[in-house]
Amino acid sequence: MRRKDDTMRDTLLNSARDIADTEGIDAVNIRSIAKRAGIASGTVYNYFLSKDEILLALTEEYWKQTLLEMKTKITSDSFCGQLEEIYSFLKGRIEQSAGKLMNSLRNVETAGQIRMISMQTELETAIIQSMEQDAEIRKDIWDETLTKEKFAHFITMNITMLLKARVPDITFFIIIVKRTIY
Repeated sequence: MRRKDDTMRDTLLNSARDIADTEGIDAVNIRSIAKRAGIASGTVYNYFLSKDEILLALTEEYWKQTLLEMKTKITSDSFCGQLEEIYSFLKGRIEQSAGKLMNSLRNVETAGQIRMISMQTELETAIIQSMEQDAEIRKDIWDETLTKEKFAHFITMNITMLLKARVPDITFFIIIVKRTIY
């Protein structure tokens, strides 16, 4: 029985995604999702309380996929080169459909922020791994005050802020990072 529930939930999310991709976010509603999935509108409410909850689930799913994909797109050998690639990749995704999805979450902003913490944690983990792969980073800078984890959090928070501000070039930020760790 549980498997059937997961399958229907996935069907509903796929229907919502298809509608958003073909007709736009504004066309996503309970009726259109139910119609696309071939079920009664009331059945959608067994899986999601509202359109906002569906859009939140789509956004979370989108970012999980984006972070997985990002790992395959980052090719630079240097940590700072990887940061530039990460920023460029995420900026491109936000300019595409991610930004539209995120902007549609007005009624569930707090829930969205809570769910996005896990995405930020994944990004921080990727940043730590990138730092550990760059042999040029000074080993003597890390201590109990400046840990790799705290530095990765600092970088993630700044990248997030720069993305929200739609900053086109992060050269200044990269210079600060270079002067700190090399």
